[in-house]
Amino acid sequence: MKKFSVIALASLGLLMASCGDKKTDTTTATQEQGVAEKKGNLFAVDSVASKVNWKAFHKGGFAPRWGTLAVSTGELAIAENQLTSGDFTIDMKSLKVDPASVTEKDKKFSDLEAHLKNADFFDVEKNPTADFKITKVEELVAGATNPVEGANKTISGNLTLLGKTMNVSFPAKVDIVDKTATIKAQFTVNRSDWGIKFGTTETDPAEWMISKDIEIAVDVKATQK
Repeated sequence: MKKFSVIALASLGLLMASCGDKKTDTTTATQEQGVAEKKGNLFAVDSVASKVNWKAFHKGGFAPRWGTLAVSTGELAIAENQLTSGDFTIDMKSLKVDPASVTEKDKKFSDLEAHLKNADFFDVEKNPTADFKITKVEELVAGATNPVEGANKTISGNLTLLGKTMNVSFPAKVDIVDKTATIKAQFTVNRSDWGIKFGTTETDPAEWMISKDIEIAVDVKATQK
């Protein structure tokens, strides 16, 4: 693979389409946990209204790249107007790179898109989906730092990428109004925790320039079945 394409890459992931430095601390990934029981009424995730945004960087937050992923299916469980559990599936083949994030004249957003889909990163032919399954929902601790205005919960869940499952926790804004539920969250993960190690070899300066961090922004909407 040519070095110019390596330097052009961002490590990928899934966040808000905006430029600038990484806005969240990296979430510590831990061992897979038991999935929370679905108690209460079930709400079907709206695949049209829901999405995952991603943002990735070169070292130091330089040359960010960003884009989107589609949420294909899922459901949330609501009991006594509280989120108790839920899950959603991400269509990895839907991965898009925003052309506005690739500004260099000799780079193409389509080349980056193709690279992120191949075996160096998400290998979408072998791993066409990723999923998130809630393991715990808690009240957000007062004074906790969070990038989402109005965050009121801490959500923990099993995130599966490339067939590997790790548990992550992050602040989220959960709103339940009438027969509609929404979850909004923004957090950062270290892609190497899931075995995505392209560009992390420090003996190669060109590859080492790519950050391991991926910012993920989740916007999930669901309606009662």
